[in-house]
Amino acid sequence: MAAAVAVAAAGWVWRWGWGRRCPGRPGLPGPGPGPTTLLLFLLFLGPVAADITDGNSEHLKREHSLIKPYHGVGSSSTLLWDFQGSTMLTSQYVRLTPDERSKEGSIWNHLPCFLKDWEMHVHFKVHGAGKKNLHGDGIALWYTRDRLVPGPVFGSKDNFHGLAIFLDTYPNDETTERVFPYISVMVNNGSLSYDHSKDGRWTELAGCTADFRNRDHDTFLAVRYSRGRLTVMTDLEDKNEWKNCIDITGVRLPTGYYFGASAGTGDLSDNHDIISMKLFQLMVEHTPDEENIDWTKIEPSVNLLKSPKDNVDDPTGNFRSGPLTGWRVFLLLLCALLGIIVCAVVGAVVFQKRQERNKRFY
Repeated sequence: MAAAVAVAAAGWVWRWGWGRRCPGRPGLPGPGPGPTTLLLFLLFLGPVAADITDGNSEHLKREHSLIKPYHGVGSSSTLLWDFQGSTMLTSQYVRLTPDERSKEGSIWNHLPCFLKDWEMHVHFKVHGAGKKNLHGDGIALWYTRDRLVPGPVFGSKDNFHGLAIFLDTYPNDETTERVFPYISVMVNNGSLSYDHSKDGRWTELAGCTADFRNRDHDTFLAVRYSRGRLTVMTDLEDKNEWKNCIDITGVRLPTGYYFGASAGTGDLSDNHDIISMKLFQLMVEHTPDEENIDWTKIEPSVNLLKSPKDNVDDPTGNFRSGPLTGWRVFLLLLCALLGIIVCAVVGAVVFQKRQERNKRFY
């Protein structure tokens, strides 16, 4: 058991920010910290880390992965992926859109995914001739109920059911203080519409600035979903290291949805390429109550302390709270009341000590 814990924990350390990806195997974890650091980490974590997969190839789900050579793409005999629109398949990449105006393309896994806990590694490239802000619009990564439905949201449908990660390269909102390119996350139950004019600000759950366009080296993104926690990490600096971008808890996603990627261009354009999409199964134990849930019937949702519509721009590229409403007002008043009480008690003690000191002089 101890050996299993050590192996699993080592895998967790290698995957998330402590380690590096294998140089010869893009998207996979590689050598991590030294033995002393790892031992201290194991002593700290204990059995908790036993639930985390080590990310080796046996956990790679090939039926949900897009890997070179691209067998099973658009082939009726071994169909695993479908593509449409301007998408072009080559031996080295899947080009969702060329660097041309008014193009839309997408590629979708043919099989629904019934994993409760998973991690997707995406090797991608966004590049073109446009300089400064003369390029657009970006890539969207999807885990949704519907597939192969073209639309206005980076080449796919609006009012979707599921999860979307937007890699946006063009600021449509001229008043924004965000720095682009920008990665954001949206969860939708079909009732929300993505507002391009505001770059999805009203429905965004979290986001970060990420300089992934026109890089001379490989660029990667990892999306991890496990037990209601959604994490997005990037490797954009050619350092073979994952960097935190987004970390959200309280996310509820059903099983039986489809993975896909899409891109779109408008008056401005870029080449939007997918080199690989690798899905890994996370070996996580669930409680009996969780196992008895019909995960296919779960409604996509997020338990938030604030509505995404309360988001306002922050120069750092993140968000701060908007207007003081509801629980924010309550917390503010509570803090103020506690402050008054503390000041009153301190003042009373000081006053009493002064009185006692004055009596000694009489």
